[in-house]
Amino acid sequence: MNRTNTLQPELAEVIACAKQAGQIAMQYFRSGHRIEMHNKLNDSDIVTIADKECEICIKDFIRKNYPEHSILSEESGETCGDAQYRWVIDPIDGTTNFYSGIPLWGISIGVEFGGVTELGVVYLPATDELFYAQRGQGAYLNDRRIHVTPETKLSRAVISTGFPVDKDVNPDNNLDNLAAILPLVRDIRRLGAATADICYVAAGFLSGYWELNLHEWDVNAALLILSEAGGKSTRFRQDRGISILCANPSIHDQLLPYLNTSPRMERNFNYVWHLYTNVHQ
Repeated sequence: MNRTNTLQPELAEVIACAKQAGQIAMQYFRSGHRIEMHNKLNDSDIVTIADKECEICIKDFIRKNYPEHSILSEESGETCGDAQYRWVIDPIDGTTNFYSGIPLWGISIGVEFGGVTELGVVYLPATDELFYAQRGQGAYLNDRRIHVTPETKLSRAVISTGFPVDKDVNPDNNLDNLAAILPLVRDIRRLGAATADICYVAAGFLSGYWELNLHEWDVNAALLILSEAGGKSTRFRQDRGISILCANPSIHDQLLPYLNTSPRMERNFNYVWHLYTNVHQ
């Protein structure tokens, strides 16, 4: 049924769309043979036929029901529309996990109005975990209200992170932050899917998460879920894509000072100046 394009899509239909895409992806997951895969930027940045088919499924739903809405998708970029609504989708976040048979990957759909995310759905089909939120109405995991952990002691916090796809050629690859934070926390995990990382913070499974050089489709839906679960987020770099810290408020404020927040050129200058002044003292 076509709806008036000035109306906000309903959360239930966004959930249904994500689940339908998840069913398509599960037909390929651990299917017993290597599925079609291509590199994008390098060997660390891949796309599969499942990504493409999930994207088609979601975009077909949007075009049928909300043809004037715009779409931002990882695999095909942005399509134009004249409504204030924009759908931000990642057909499969964590494609390397998906291709490798690791169950932490998901379908992410955020719906914005006037540049503000109003609906967020993240579905992890292999674990059957459905995270969702509507602005002002709380965050949920499989119909159970979720909240960030109440943990306030950094030494008891389990934190996750990730690494940018250009880590092989760009030394600005998050290792400096990892070295600074690892001694301070109970442990660090690397889940391999930003949507899962952020939603696991929202559900209290992790105390915090940070990563460099993400994209809008990686975080759009999950950040609404985090916010509605009582979490806090900061984009701590302005020169490296979306570089973001997510945590409960206490852990967030304790972690932020340990993250390098300045552009790499400035950090290199400071390091060289530090060496120079030490030598000439």
